[in-house]
Amino acid sequence: MSILLQIDFPFQGPWGAEMSATMLGLAESIAQEPGLLWKIWTENPQTGEAGGIYLFADRISANAYLTMHTERLVGFGVPHVNAKLFEVNRELSAIDGAPLES
Repeated sequence: MSILLQIDFPFQGPWGAEMSATMLGLAESIAQEPGLLWKIWTENPQTGEAGGIYLFADRISANAYLTMHTERLVGFGVPHVNAKLFEVNRELSAIDGAPLES
């Protein structure tokens, strides 16, 4: 069963193209995480928040990543990390065009 992980945290930038350039190495590292199917990076300069929506192949991989990434963010000086895990309803999601792996 696919597991969706939603993470957000306080972030003061950089944003947009500068964020892309600065976070390239991190994105490449995240792409290698066990069980990760995809990540959508999120940013909101108006509220000072960033994060991501991740799809993992299983709950074990999602939980392992959440633990590791929370520790990494705290190491970067992030004071608080919000996270939620959800099971994905594949049938309904497919009707609405979700980019799910087969």
